[in-house]
Amino acid sequence: MGVVIIDGSTVSAFVNDEAQFQKSVDEAFVALDVNNDGVLSRSELRRAFESLRLIESHFGVDVVTPPEELTKLYDSIFEQFDCDHSGSVDQREFRDEIKNILLAIADGLGSNPIQMALEDDNGFLKKAADLEASKFPR
Repeated sequence: MGVVIIDGSTVSAFVNDEAQFQKSVDEAFVALDVNNDGVLSRSELRRAFESLRLIESHFGVDVVTPPEELTKLYDSIFEQFDCDHSGSVDQREFRDEIKNILLAIADGLGSNPIQMALEDDNGFLKKAADLEASKFPR
């Protein structure tokens, strides 16, 4: 686990670095595409969000959410990603929605720096912080 300090400009710079952003999102897409069919199914995308454990805890305390409520939530997330309503999420749809999410995070952070503890899984926010850190000599 690493601790980083980021603000909105850190996240925006990552999204605006087209080569780094696309490479990172495409790597994530390939990792999530378990059956290698070039699209993400409802279950593949759900598995990704379940692994984040955003829903199962509340300020660090585990909570139990009824399964039908979780299904509705994950279905709504899938619908947000599946812009063309094809029943699957292609790489472009995934990239566009991740970009929207990260820009919303950047907007929410604004110029106020925050300290975050991030898993060492090279998630998008960690990659944004790493990109910014690479700009400064050591």
